[in-house]
Amino acid sequence: MVAAVTMLLGALPAVARAQHLLVPMDDAQRNHLKAYGVTFLALKTGQKVEWLLNYRGGAFLLPDAPDLRRRAALDGVSVEPLNDAGVSSARAEIAGGNMDAVVLERAPKIAIYRPANQPPWDDAVTLALQYAGIDFTSVWDDEVIKGDLAKYDWVHLHHEDFTGQFNKLYLAYRDAPWFVAQRDRDLLTARKFGYDNVPGLKKAVAEGIRGFVDRGGFIFAMCGATESLDLAISAFTVDIAGPFSDGTPPAADADSKLVWTRALAFTGAHVEPSPYINALSDIDGHQVNVPARRQPLGTFSLFDFSAKLDPVATMLVQDHRAVIPDFYGVTTSFNKAVLKPGVTVLASEEGAPWVKYVHGDYGKGSWTFLGGHDPEDAQHAIGSAPTDLSLHPNSPGYRLILNNVLFPAAKKKPRKT
Repeated sequence: MVAAVTMLLGALPAVARAQHLLVPMDDAQRNHLKAYGVTFLALKTGQKVEWLLNYRGGAFLLPDAPDLRRRAALDGVSVEPLNDAGVSSARAEIAGGNMDAVVLERAPKIAIYRPANQPPWDDAVTLALQYAGIDFTSVWDDEVIKGDLAKYDWVHLHHEDFTGQFNKLYLAYRDAPWFVAQRDRDLLTARKFGYDNVPGLKKAVAEGIRGFVDRGGFIFAMCGATESLDLAISAFTVDIAGPFSDGTPPAADADSKLVWTRALAFTGAHVEPSPYINALSDIDGHQVNVPARRQPLGTFSLFDFSAKLDPVATMLVQDHRAVIPDFYGVTTSFNKAVLKPGVTVLASEEGAPWVKYVHGDYGKGSWTFLGGHDPEDAQHAIGSAPTDLSLHPNSPGYRLILNNVLFPAAKKKPRKT
């Protein structure tokens, strides 16, 4: 292990500047989440960055530059100054173990699919990027329909129901002002683009996102977007979903109308036929909103991949904890029985019929799905206050989100498996 003293950059006098800065991501790091922001700044300003997979919790190697020192000092990010000899020692350790160094080439252009007027719930990825100080652009249905996703490398989706059923929230919230506003907004957008109803609009949006991935884009989805995106892509018709223009949910016996060949992650799932049961399908293992089916939370374990043979999967699971407390969402987990062949399972619960975190290639791009809504709020509910990440600067669950932000920046290596 490299002999170095962890310190805050602001404490380094000018004479102590080294050639390199190691950003440790093990327990020596004071603020894991903001460390991603410092790393992103290096990429944004054209500086060389290396991600040291499985070394010191997935450490970052940066140049010793004044702007990075200032940012780390302001954000409370721990660093270790290294000279060339120190870097050589680290590289020797990496070469001899299940570790690897991946070059990050440039800051990815990031978009988050989110409405201008947020409904009464937050988005863990928005919280993570804002806390880490990473730039992003908000996009919504208009931008997707117009093809604007082509401007971005990475797009995030969270709570949205792409089947057009508004997560079946009409069961409890049909008269709530925020629900009425959301329904009316989506109906206006649907008619603006020539669709008869919200399911038609959302299916077109889902198809736009699928095309973005197919052409080489990266998406990361959490919560209900994971399940509903594939349901919408796979729907041969749009009449599986509601409410329609009058707000009345239709019957939805529609398994025969699903064509899974174009889906990203799932196959053979069964749509929930009743419009009065708050579940979309049997993709989610926990069925959190169906009390008679709800499964208790446990913990999930990250898989230990070979950094040299499987660098992509290894990047996505970099963390200082291998076992993480589970957390609910509209979609909390993914039943193993409906995963497509070839999907990479990144994390699962021992002995459970579901998994938590999955990844796969699609066309020229790739997708990653993480179940649950908020890693630091196990039972996040509508109207709950947003999580204050200053209280969770070392959150292992939020680290998984930020791994996905940097993943598109990695220089592609020939696949060895």
